[in-house]
Amino acid sequence: MGESVTDQVQPDVVEALKAALGSAVLSGVDIPARNEQDWSTLAPVRPLAVVRPASPGDVAVAVGICHRRRTPVVPQGGLTGLAGGATPIEGCVVISLERFTGIEEIDCDSATMIVRAGTPLEAVQRAADDAGLFFALDLGSRGSCTVGGNLSTNAGGNRVIRYGMMREMVLGLEVVLPDGTLMTSLNKMLKNNAGYDLKQLFIGSEGTLGIVTRVVLRLHPKPVSTMAAMLALNSYEDVLKLLAAMRSGLGPLLSAFEVMWSDYWAVATGEVKGVRNPFSANHAFLVLVEAQGSDAEADPVRFQSILEKVVENSIVVDAAVAQSLSDVKAFWQTRDAAAEFKQVLGPHLSFDIGLPVAAMDRFAAECRETLLRDVDGCRSYFYGHIADGNMHIIAHVPARTPQPIARIDRAVYDLVNKHHGTVSAEHGIGLSKKPYLSLTRSPEELHLMRVLKQALDPFGGMNPGKVFDPV
Repeated sequence: MGESVTDQVQPDVVEALKAALGSAVLSGVDIPARNEQDWSTLAPVRPLAVVRPASPGDVAVAVGICHRRRTPVVPQGGLTGLAGGATPIEGCVVISLERFTGIEEIDCDSATMIVRAGTPLEAVQRAADDAGLFFALDLGSRGSCTVGGNLSTNAGGNRVIRYGMMREMVLGLEVVLPDGTLMTSLNKMLKNNAGYDLKQLFIGSEGTLGIVTRVVLRLHPKPVSTMAAMLALNSYEDVLKLLAAMRSGLGPLLSAFEVMWSDYWAVATGEVKGVRNPFSANHAFLVLVEAQGSDAEADPVRFQSILEKVVENSIVVDAAVAQSLSDVKAFWQTRDAAAEFKQVLGPHLSFDIGLPVAAMDRFAAECRETLLRDVDGCRSYFYGHIADGNMHIIAHVPARTPQPIARIDRAVYDLVNKHHGTVSAEHGIGLSKKPYLSLTRSPEELHLMRVLKQALDPFGGMNPGKVFDPV
């Protein structure tokens, strides 16, 4: 195999970084603990240094110094990733975009926004709203996650059914390549077929091909009407009927279709503080339906009409309809409660998988039974963006420390493979899912990924060891 990336590190890299960037470089006891890990279950690792650049040029300088000294680089954003993509490795330098924040431009004519990569998602949402426009990406970690991280994992979130993944919301970007070259391609045009669409190389590549510094985001008209309902159903067959009815009845107005199995619902509404249950009875499935439109008078009437039909057809057995935006927010709290499960369940594992929509309940039943039987009585809870084929799972063995992570992972991902799904729908591969990538990607696909990595990063120093190992 030869020497590894970290075997080649030259000892003067920290001194060289400090000489070039001064106080932007933290080392030794000055390195904050938060930069030693992300939200994954992986153990913290202290890097050689943390560089906090204040400009794209500073990022390029830092990466160039590390490249010349054969020092691996690990990019970091909001550190909300669950797959270990931003966790440092031994002997690396962390490049944190936490200081490079802000909105540089909002162009209302082209409906675009130029954003620095360290900007929190929620700040982007607010800036778009203040300009009378709408940025569609929305995640439960909106206050902490950053645009650069959203782009690096091709984040999906709550409204993929209408607006697509992060990939569909990016028109251009600026990126520092593994050798320190700064490539600026801040395209603002929807139509631009002049050669390869280079931005696609970096979206979803988890910082293994470069560090994104600035992004051109696509904005949409601000919705003038928002309707939401929490619906109770008796079977997954009825969930699929409801989805078909909502798609055909609402068309492009349908912005979210979130499904929660009863096991998840019981914890979210029964144990997480501040989350209210609009129903008095227990139900097999709970579905949050949201629609957004441009006609404040006609849209609510249309939404109500669809709800009446699904109730009349006995697809829905109980319903709570939002009467205000505060009701809409309260409904979403049931879905966002997953972020608080650690407080009530203790240590647990979170999964983000993709499956054929029709297979999801069969998978959930088999997964629940397998974990309970074969992994020390492991309990599991199911929910997700079902309309776009994305299921989330929370799993844990009560009162077990440490959790049997490898056994739970293997049980879940083997079932994902059996049901022809993907081990990652929107959270990336990072380190934690790397052993299971071959369950989702063919040998030919993995080979092409390695060819791209080798072409852009022949030294292998950009976020090394993430996604896949080099040959």
